[in-house]
Amino acid sequence: MAACPFRRSIASQLSRVLNLPPENLIKSISAVPVSKKRPVADFQLFVGSVIENKSSDRSKPDLQLQTQRLAEKLKCDTVVSEISTGPGTVNFTINKELLAKAVLQQVFKDGSEYGIKSELFSTVPRRKIVIEFSSPNIAKKFHVGHLRSTIIGNFVANLKEALGHQVTRINYLGDWGMQFGLLGAGFQQFGNEEELQSNPLQHLFEVYVQVNKAAEEDENIKKLAQDFFRKLEARDEQTLSMWQHFRDFSIEEYVRIYKRLGVHFDEYSGESFYQEKSQEVLKMLDTKGLLQKTIKGTRVVDLSEKRDLSLSSTVMRSDGTSLYITRDLAAAIDRMKKYNCDTMIYVTDKSQNTHFEQLFQILKLMGYQWAERCQHVSFGLVQGMKTRKGEVVFLEDVLNEARSRMLQNMASAKTTKELENPLETAEKIGLAALIIQDFKGLLSSDYQFSWDRVLQSRGDTGVFLQYTHARLHSLEQMCRNGQSTDINTACLQDPQAISVLQHLLRYDEVLYKSSEDLQPKHIVSYLLTLSHLAAVAHKTLPVKGSAPELAQVLCIIAV
Repeated sequence: MAACPFRRSIASQLSRVLNLPPENLIKSISAVPVSKKRPVADFQLFVGSVIENKSSDRSKPDLQLQTQRLAEKLKCDTVVSEISTGPGTVNFTINKELLAKAVLQQVFKDGSEYGIKSELFSTVPRRKIVIEFSSPNIAKKFHVGHLRSTIIGNFVANLKEALGHQVTRINYLGDWGMQFGLLGAGFQQFGNEEELQSNPLQHLFEVYVQVNKAAEEDENIKKLAQDFFRKLEARDEQTLSMWQHFRDFSIEEYVRIYKRLGVHFDEYSGESFYQEKSQEVLKMLDTKGLLQKTIKGTRVVDLSEKRDLSLSSTVMRSDGTSLYITRDLAAAIDRMKKYNCDTMIYVTDKSQNTHFEQLFQILKLMGYQWAERCQHVSFGLVQGMKTRKGEVVFLEDVLNEARSRMLQNMASAKTTKELENPLETAEKIGLAALIIQDFKGLLSSDYQFSWDRVLQSRGDTGVFLQYTHARLHSLEQMCRNGQSTDINTACLQDPQAISVLQHLLRYDEVLYKSSEDLQPKHIVSYLLTLSHLAAVAHKTLPVKGSAPELAQVLCIIAV
């Protein structure tokens, strides 16, 4: 398994010296990042972590002295060609011919599952995971603010699925509230069924803007909106039919956008599903003595340590109607009953941190211990996202702008080949550029958006990743006829080739780290480094012009 034959061999020797089971040592042995400045060892053991696990004795000798003593007890063998020490580490250099052979064999054997079958994941239990992400508001065009939730949630779902977990993707739509009263009343006044059919969300957006303006000048419009929403809550057939009409059109439009993003959902849920169930939640809270009435007539749940209402969450308005958090409580309870999941993950921006802290806390107070297994993956804001026309509001404008700019860059580049479908290529590269830019940093960080930086063909960008992939794919096609798993690894001893192989050793660790903290930046950083190493190898070890045996080996390591 990726890197594990070496980890296993090193762990076995350490096990005999330290008198610890090899399984306890596997995760303490990590592949060393490739260095441009000097040759490095392939693996290292952080001695401190092993010593801490082995003993709680506070009067330990100096860590470096222990490191030195441990290294002296270890011996080189057919796998390890050199053992050295660093600050608190014992370093292991693998026999280079064996390294080349083992890594390439593993790549051939595992294919697209390379890294996933690593021993690092062997003790990780397979889970049922529900992930809620994207969650736009219906009857409105897909706002650019929902882009991050959509692509981050999709990343988490894809990663968990690839690692063998059973994932359910839920899109929890904003499909309830007084805004639908306003929209319904507005459509009755300004709506046009023909325009709704031809461009539904654009027309509903225009109606919403129009009715909002009218409501500022005419109190009667507000009354009509309240009447419409009251009928909606009372499940009036005609009103409900119009609302359903808007909802269906919205989902149809969103599915089209999601297809462009390469995103899909297993369930389209929404606040409307939990309107009635939220009343059951309020009864449960009351029965458990958790509901308290304020002077204003609202109902709250006391979340303060001293139970003095210094920290509370409002769960019911003074008129008896529920709030967003009440519907979220109902949704969480319902999902747990329906899916019996091990984990629930919510992907939203960091402004909702307090909301989710309170949501999980109330669930625990209600006696739902599984709330401990709920997780909020939060992210920062994107600033300065504009099209040539100015500030951007809708996601489709961003996707069109990325495609348009990429098409222009491709047309002006001397290296661009003639393509069958340049528009489709520009779409894919533009989207990759947007996603890689978003995933490079810590998710919780805000970042300043720049089209020039995002669409650069050099440097750490999605365009560079796609360019490298295309180059390697071209090599793969060139070598496909003569490709064989029986290769002479003695040809792969150049430092540039070894660097690529050493980097491949780290892939399972990178996957493991991302699966633990749900940060895509580890994988993005790994892929960008791999692309740079491949670019250097491509330049210094050209396939073209090399002897057939060497050309075949270079082709295999490249792809």
